[in-house]
Amino acid sequence: MSIEQLKEQIPDFAKDVRLNLSSMASDESLSPQAKYGLFVACAIATRNPTVTAALEAVAAAHLSAAALTAAKTAAALMAMNNVYYRFVHLATNKEYATMPARLRMNAIANPGVDKADFELWSLAVSAINGCGTCIDAHERVLKEAGVSAASIQAAVRFAAIIQSVAVAIEAAAVTVPLAAE
Repeated sequence: MSIEQLKEQIPDFAKDVRLNLSSMASDESLSPQAKYGLFVACAIATRNPTVTAALEAVAAAHLSAAALTAAKTAAALMAMNNVYYRFVHLATNKEYATMPARLRMNAIANPGVDKADFELWSLAVSAINGCGTCIDAHERVLKEAGVSAASIQAAVRFAAIIQSVAVAIEAAAVTVPLAAE
């Protein structure tokens, strides 16, 4: 499925979402690997099979097998870490912050692609999943690696657009009878 075919599934009430998807698709502010890895990692984070299939198909033409795997790895690891670290952050009992996480996440140290790209994907997924602790940690690593604030903001903008595409498509699929006037 292409971006154009995905846009056709976005209902008219979400015209702005359709326009944002177009602008994201044509955005060249990030490297191709960073951009298309974001497509994959963020699409997976939406948990919407239509969006995931479409954006993975688009990205597959631009990513190596290693980069495609790494983007999927970023989504999977952040699904785990975002739940755990959001809990640690939000729990009133701060004892949990002193305990070892005991979560295996070796791929973060050796993702198989440029570390900054993997961190960018992890940050964007963490934004979708709402984990402030992970957002801060990945943003700090990115800044230390010399990634610009504009690139970081672009990654989160992509995450926001991809999430809104998933929500719009899901909302269009729900049919509720209108109340009689």
